[in-house]
Amino acid sequence: MSDATSDTPRPARRLGALRQLWPFLKPHRALAIGWLLFLALSSGASLVLPMAFRHIIDQGFGHSSYAVINRTFAAMFGVALVLAVATAARYFCITLLSERALASLRKTLYAHVIRLDVSFFERSRVGELLSRLSADTEVVQVLISSGISVALRSAVMLLGAAVAMVWTAPSLAGLTALVIPAVMLPILVFGRRVQKLSRASQDRLADAAAIANETLNASTAVKAYAREDIESTRYGSAIIRALATARRRIGMRSLLTMSVIVLVFGAITLVLWAGARHVLAGTLDPGVLGQFVLYAIFAAGSVAGLSEVWGDVLRAAGAMERIGELLGERADIVDPAQPTTLPQPMHGALRFDAVTFHYPTRPDTAALHDFTLDIKPGETVALVGPSGAGKSTVFALLLRFYDPQSGRIEIDGIDLRAATLSDLRGAIALVPQETVIFAGSAADNIRFGRQDASDEEVREAARAAEAHDFISALNDGYAAELGERGVRLSGGQRQRIAIARAILRDAPLLLLDEATSSLDAQSEAAIQQALERLEKGRTTLVIAHRLATVQRADRIVVMDGGRIVAQGTHESLLAEGGLYAELARLQFVA
Repeated sequence: MSDATSDTPRPARRLGALRQLWPFLKPHRALAIGWLLFLALSSGASLVLPMAFRHIIDQGFGHSSYAVINRTFAAMFGVALVLAVATAARYFCITLLSERALASLRKTLYAHVIRLDVSFFERSRVGELLSRLSADTEVVQVLISSGISVALRSAVMLLGAAVAMVWTAPSLAGLTALVIPAVMLPILVFGRRVQKLSRASQDRLADAAAIANETLNASTAVKAYAREDIESTRYGSAIIRALATARRRIGMRSLLTMSVIVLVFGAITLVLWAGARHVLAGTLDPGVLGQFVLYAIFAAGSVAGLSEVWGDVLRAAGAMERIGELLGERADIVDPAQPTTLPQPMHGALRFDAVTFHYPTRPDTAALHDFTLDIKPGETVALVGPSGAGKSTVFALLLRFYDPQSGRIEIDGIDLRAATLSDLRGAIALVPQETVIFAGSAADNIRFGRQDASDEEVREAARAAEAHDFISALNDGYAAELGERGVRLSGGQRQRIAIARAILRDAPLLLLDEATSSLDAQSEAAIQQALERLEKGRTTLVIAHRLATVQRADRIVVMDGGRIVAQGTHESLLAEGGLYAELARLQFVA
């Protein structure tokens, strides 16, 4: 992804970025064909009107004939009806086309982003991603729904009016053709600058969105540290930068519009002056001049329309370039070309064989170094050690958020890289230290563990996780909305929801990362009983800083600096001395 914090816009890839829209437009060919047909019909009706105007002047006024005037105006009204119906149908087709194409683009973009690996989200800001999903796609939608329609209609009208002008008065048409290069010059001169500023404007808006997303999602921290004024100033500064870039873009586009209007209507004035001299000289009929002037106005309006749309095209090209960059991101962690099916039922045997791993953001420091560990099916193994010892990295590699640089990890004798991500992660239940609660009901949040679970299964999982009582006490019970990020729940309640998810998932491999860290002593005792029931028949890995919670483990693995420094039972490790005994002394000695 681009560096959205840079004040200098990167060179745009010109209009080629808009080619990426084709796959989203192609499935809706019927609407596109209908739009083109109605566009041709409405443009044809518009081009007929000047002919009727000429007929009125030369035949109706010239011969003082009411009958001719009546017939001509009746015909004009008929043409107007055709124009009205065709314009409405054209609008319907192109607008529905844009809505369907953009819905497909948004779905594709979101589905692509949500499947990217963890390393992508570590180097990206959620606010910028949301900006591309919303603001950038809206810019593209404006182009499809109105910009392309106006551009093509203007092009058709310009071509039709030019042909009609040549047919009506060749000499005046030749004079008009001389000024066309002068009209196109500002579009070429200012257009490139407008596109660069459009891209920069979208980047600055993404910066502001990222700041807002970060601070609003951390509103309690902002208030706890009384940073409301500071964060408001920071967001305001980002908005000011976005406004300054937008002002430059608007100014450049205004100059473009002004130049085109001056040149176009200057050309019309020149043609009218020449035509008026021909009429006075008797070499041109007044009706012919009126018809030519109307066609000239159509042509001028079309050129002005094209210049206006050009700005939208350039903005959309910049937005589509940003979207294209996102669609061009590729995950490093992917399914193998020929995956191996995990055995059913799984036993849950795990093996880390000489695993060495460096995080992409810290390539010089090994999070795990020559890490070797065998875990038997159904065994409960606790990982303990100081912060930074590599405990969470073990979980991250098991979930295949990353792949090790050397060594291999096996589950039931199968390399994790040989299985599909869905099969692998479907065999794992995780209770993280920081529980994520979604803005939905309590039942929906528990059902996040297994989407097809029945209501009774959800309730049973909640009971096992000691969550049933507090959920039932909510106004709407299991249908109660928990608020964004679970703001209506305490930390312990959120953690019990996470445990209920893991119970509902019923996976052969259970990962507990400080699963009871947010619970009071009474709730922790109840949850420990629930976890003991959950661990039976499953391979369980536990991360805990509080050693009192891991004494019941079959084996305790002590880690330090990405290596295993000791392993055994609580009693044997205490007797052995070393790091575990030191940690136990610090925690258990009053």
